[in-house]
Amino acid sequence: MQKIGSARWQGGIKDGGGTISTESGVLKDAPYGFKARFEGGPGTNPEELIGAAHAGCFSMALSLILGEAGMVPDSIDTKATVTLEKEGGGFSITAVHLDVAVRIPGADQAAFDKCAQTAKENCPVSKLLKAPITMNATLNA
Repeated sequence: MQKIGSARWQGGIKDGGGTISTESGVLKDAPYGFKARFEGGPGTNPEELIGAAHAGCFSMALSLILGEAGMVPDSIDTKATVTLEKEGGGFSITAVHLDVAVRIPGADQAAFDKCAQTAKENCPVSKLLKAPITMNATLNA
């Protein structure tokens, strides 16, 4: 299975701007740019999208793992905080912190903790953040 996300950028880093879209059309030409990323301006940014993807993936993985352990959650609310820091001559995503609140009446804390840790280590987006990246780059001059 493959899913596609795409971006188009025009102009310089500070005066330019772009749009981000998804194959499903849920995001279609959503604006992003320097001001949205670094100055709190309108639009989205890669870190926020990575956070949303990680929160969604983790929540699904946790639901699966809890179900396998005989615990069906009423709700799972996950917030992923992605940290972008200046390192050397550029920027790096240095951390992701997951804040998770789960409602399962009568659940065992130790069993829940084990499930949450397993989901954190094994959701596909958690694994992606450690994965090698491949690329094809074409210059159309």
